[in-house]
Amino acid sequence: MLMNPVITQTGSVDTQTGVQLDAFLLEVADVANATLDLDSLLRRIAELVRRVIKYEIFAILLLNEKAQELRVRFSIGYLKETAESIAIKVGEGVTGQAALRREAVLVQDVRKAEHYIGAIPEVRSELAIPLIVKNRVIGVLDIEAPEPGYFREEHARLLTLIASRLAIGIENARLYTRVSRQAQTLALLNDISREITSILDLDQLLARIGETLRNIIDYQMYSVLLLDPTGKFLQHRFSLRFGESVHVKHDVPLDRGLVGYAARHKEPVLVPDVSRDARYIATNPETRSELCVPLIYKDSVIGVLDLEHTRRGFFNEGHVRTITTLAAQIAIAIENARLYDRIARQEQRLEHDLAMAGEIQVALLPPSCPTLPNSQVAAQFVPALSIGGDLYDFLEYSGKRTGIVVGDVSGKGAPAALYAALVSGILRSTAGTEPSAAEMLATVNASLNERRIEAHYVTLLYAVWDDNRRVMQMANSGLPRPIFCHNGKVRRLETAGLPLGLFEDADYDEMTISATSGDVFLFFSDGIVDARSPKGELFGGGRVDKIVAENCGKTADEIVKAVFSAVEAHSAGLDAFDDETVVVLKVS
Repeated sequence: MLMNPVITQTGSVDTQTGVQLDAFLLEVADVANATLDLDSLLRRIAELVRRVIKYEIFAILLLNEKAQELRVRFSIGYLKETAESIAIKVGEGVTGQAALRREAVLVQDVRKAEHYIGAIPEVRSELAIPLIVKNRVIGVLDIEAPEPGYFREEHARLLTLIASRLAIGIENARLYTRVSRQAQTLALLNDISREITSILDLDQLLARIGETLRNIIDYQMYSVLLLDPTGKFLQHRFSLRFGESVHVKHDVPLDRGLVGYAARHKEPVLVPDVSRDARYIATNPETRSELCVPLIYKDSVIGVLDLEHTRRGFFNEGHVRTITTLAAQIAIAIENARLYDRIARQEQRLEHDLAMAGEIQVALLPPSCPTLPNSQVAAQFVPALSIGGDLYDFLEYSGKRTGIVVGDVSGKGAPAALYAALVSGILRSTAGTEPSAAEMLATVNASLNERRIEAHYVTLLYAVWDDNRRVMQMANSGLPRPIFCHNGKVRRLETAGLPLGLFEDADYDEMTISATSGDVFLFFSDGIVDARSPKGELFGGGRVDKIVAENCGKTADEIVKAVFSAVEAHSAGLDAFDDETVVVLKVS
């Protein structure tokens, strides 16, 4: 038999070290009051109890008030698996009776005890002391021995004194742990919220959420299920099993399973033992406990975050509060990522469409400039965006005559390009009647007003060049005044008119110029004169005049290139603000 100390009536403890009872209880109180780490506290108390009672089996069980069951929090002499599996309802077994009766329960021979639950076969005697704080049972201190009749009433009285101080220490340690954990959790939640809201790739986001959640809850299985477009099924979007990413093909109807229940009722579902819950769908045979939290965005469920563990009762109400707090931010982050993905896919489609539109616009432009016996023609068009609203064209007339078009549609991008295509179609369909320059503008204006589009119009210069007679006839409807260079001298040709497509009754002036060898005509859109430098200075018409004067002796193509080179140098790398078009005709 173990040598057991005897508690004397004088208040001293007769041990080999001769420790006094008052001093011993004071030491217990000091440990209980000064130790705020629960594991350290329970270990120290176990050491102190061994000094006065030579036990072999020792356990401190704490009460789960909601489940009304005792679970082992610290033990000596138990197998780990046994200690983890013990869950004793209040009123069951010796410890359950101590909690229910709120008094010490001493069993001299467990074989004769009605309520005994055998966790360790060798046990013959047991002593259980309730841990009570403010008239509330929080747990039980339990010691057991392999001999019957090992414990006595003196032991019960001594352990009752120890338990009263231990209970206070446990409450203080648990309060400190809760406060510390809450502070750490709040700080971690804040960090997580900031991080996840900056991730816009959905798969990367869900993976990162899984990683960061492990810092709060040591789960074993993690899944995010998102509501499908029909709103009837939850689809697995991302899953981890024991740290490994897995692909799960399993849609869950909203009227089935724990996740379906959480989504349908917009409330968390905490299940300590899935085998006892009829709602559970057995997809992971290892699962014993599960926590499902709905992801709600603007009062609508978009999915469910699901955590699972192989241990029963692993998740608790604290986990529910933590994940519920984080779920709102997760839902926002998921919606942001999905919105970004939709926008990115739309942008890709738009970029593809714009690229195709750009190819079509290029195809609508003349494949080459006309080759004439008595003149050179060159042109260049640079859109501000992938497609633009400028246009130029060459229309064939009889008798070596050529219609020259330079236009600028209001706006930019796809709408301007479509309007430019409309204008181009009208010009080509009208060219067969070989109208004069002013007649062409009047015809285009009338056609556009018949199918008027709000806030859309075009400024257009139309010229008819007679290559045999070397005569230029032109009319303008708002484009920058064309340049005519004769004998090295530059002047602007005064042609005026209202933009096409705004007013039904509009008249257009027409002028005719006879040219000689070496003369240069330059037509251009306002994107040239409106080009800006990094300091905001406009390129301006004066620079265009100067370039033409300096390069009038060169070929038409070289003059065009000189203009664009000067504009590019002036802009110094800035993106073009407007479409830029130049057409040059030089008399041979």
